[in-house]
Amino acid sequence: MVKARRPAWIRYIYIIIPLGIASLWLWRFLNTAEATDLQAILQNLPKEITQSIDSASQQKQDASMAEMFEKLSAELLKKQDEQLRKLEKDRRLLEKRIQDLRQPSPHTTLREKLAHVFEYRPSHRFPAYVWQTWPYSDMDNRMDPTLQSYERHWGDKNPGFVHEIINDDTASALIHFMYSSIPEVVDAYDIMPTANLKADFFKYLILLARGGVYADIDTDALQPVPNWIPENVSPREIGLIIGIENDAFNPDWRSNYVRRLQFCNWIIQAKPGHPVVREVVARITEATLQRRSEGELRMNLRNDLNIMSWTGSGIWTDVVFTYMNDYVQSGILSKITWKEFHKLEVPKLVGDVLVFPQSSFNAPGKDSKDQDKDMESNKALHFATHSGLKSWKGAPNIADEK
Repeated sequence: MVKARRPAWIRYIYIIIPLGIASLWLWRFLNTAEATDLQAILQNLPKEITQSIDSASQQKQDASMAEMFEKLSAELLKKQDEQLRKLEKDRRLLEKRIQDLRQPSPHTTLREKLAHVFEYRPSHRFPAYVWQTWPYSDMDNRMDPTLQSYERHWGDKNPGFVHEIINDDTASALIHFMYSSIPEVVDAYDIMPTANLKADFFKYLILLARGGVYADIDTDALQPVPNWIPENVSPREIGLIIGIENDAFNPDWRSNYVRRLQFCNWIIQAKPGHPVVREVVARITEATLQRRSEGELRMNLRNDLNIMSWTGSGIWTDVVFTYMNDYVQSGILSKITWKEFHKLEVPKLVGDVLVFPQSSFNAPGKDSKDQDKDMESNKALHFATHSGLKSWKGAPNIADEK
């Protein structure tokens, strides 16, 4: 018996169905891999975009902050300038009010007026000023190159100090301002017959009002001012620093000096209102006004001894010794004479006055004959040299003008 054959399409079905199932699984597998890759790409894409966006945003933020900082700085500087201007205005107003309050009574004496307006505070520090005078500016061609170098040495060796070169016009304006409440002083200054006398008087006037160091223009600084005070002496114990001008060893000293031992006035350091400076201002004022009343204001202006006794080291020495022998002011019980400073080799403190040897403010120069015997032994005490120009010798006298 012959078996019947299955139709051919059934055989194809058996082949197609497995292939379809396999194709379906393959398609799903491929779609799943592509989705995974795409998902990974999409996941990484925001990070890159975010980083790019963040970088641009950060730059913009930095620029904005910098601009804001500059604006804030400008505002702060503007406010600071406004505050400084306001403080300066208030300071001037307060200074004027204080000056008005300190106006002395019209019935007080000259010395009482000076003591009232320029009070002495011994516990205060020495003001950091270096005062010098010259008829013109320090940049003027009429100043000798040597004097210009001297003047610059004072500034270079004292960088923390206010160094002022005061010309004649400025000096007059300062005196009229500082002593406006004491017309006798202003009057005496104005009627002095020569610029050199005025310059001599000015050194005491500026030291009384402002304090600090006064140095003649023909002095050359060898050491900074802070080096002057010995280590074993407190600055609070000192109110005045001076040096010896001349310590006479010959009996003919009267031909060149007013006193046997004289203190120099070409370099002085003082605290404002010191009694010695106050007294010398009072004496010069009284002597000048008296000379005018006696018609002797312009007489004998070329004589060294006359100048020394009027505004120079002669009257300065007399006032210093008077102060030292005034127990109420100096606190010294013993009698002080020139012998206390004769052959002085080291600084000596008398009351609140510190006195230096003759070579301290008149140190021997390089070509000096005294250099070998004096220079090495006292070199640490050599603070300045002094040329001693004595410019008043060129002043006219009354006979020449007639």
